[in-house]
Amino acid sequence: MAKRSAGLLMYRRRSSGVEVFLVHPGGPLWAKKDLGAWGVPKGEYGEDEEPLDAARREFLEETGFTASGDFFALGEVKLKSGKRVAAWAFEGDCDPEKLVSNTCEIEWPPRSGKRIEIVEVDRGRWFSPEEALEYIRLEQQPFLDALRRQIEGGA
Repeated sequence: MAKRSAGLLMYRRRSSGVEVFLVHPGGPLWAKKDLGAWGVPKGEYGEDEEPLDAARREFLEETGFTASGDFFALGEVKLKSGKRVAAWAFEGDCDPEKLVSNTCEIEWPPRSGKRIEIVEVDRGRWFSPEEALEYIRLEQQPFLDALRRQIEGGA
């Protein structure tokens, strides 16, 4: 069975329009990548966990911020690896400067046998929907489209 992840896309309303909160992955592999590297805070979950519960847990672990409010589904995407990622959106706010991420251990350099500890997320940022399309990972763009449709339909 393919691995599954779940994540949350936080958005906020400003006088200039809607903004979305994306995160940048930590570690040396992503250090010099910006455009097309950002995404929703997300993570894997097992059979014993509800996807939305996992998404809320991962959001807290990767940002230090608690997700609350009304959540609505944005659908699911399939990554090149075969992993399936489901996402939900919620309206909220945070100060990206206060982001605190959990850490994980990776082998670096690859196939070296050496292990280093990295933060899963090294920063977060608010983006306009147009900016977000440039910065978010290509396979997660459908989440932005689903958010736009939901907001326009509910306006």
